[in-house]
Amino acid sequence: MASREISIGYLADRTGLAVSAIRYYEAQGLIEPWRNSGGQRRFHRADIRRLSFIMIAQQIGFSLPEIRGFLKALPGGRTPTPQDWAQISEGFREHLDQRIETLQKLRNNLDGCIGCGCLSLPNCALYNPKDLAAQKGKGPRYLLGDSPETAD
Repeated sequence: MASREISIGYLADRTGLAVSAIRYYEAQGLIEPWRNSGGQRRFHRADIRRLSFIMIAQQIGFSLPEIRGFLKALPGGRTPTPQDWAQISEGFREHLDQRIETLQKLRNNLDGCIGCGCLSLPNCALYNPKDLAAQKGKGPRYLLGDSPETAD
């Protein structure tokens, strides 16, 4: 199929995605097909790469809204150039670095610090007296970057 426009069936075959998944990604605004004169969906060949990017990004934990943000940097209607991918890679790399840092903190503190600062009430009195971590906000404050020394 040498045409620049491809059918949803061909796109599903090339990406390994179900047609229903492709329609879902369309509904989420991640790809933008058009209709031909017969009313059939048509996609750009570049959507093969877009969908591949979506699948990879989801596998490493990015949400669809985050992925949508990355894809906004890519041009619509044409195959992205190496420069286009370099631009999107820069932002993607920054997000990955942040996730890696968070995962490393989680791994390193897994046996002693999750959530408010500990896994046991006896330790809580030592690491998080009077629940000072709660003053920093909701969620696992110490894993999000706050430290017991900075809790006020």
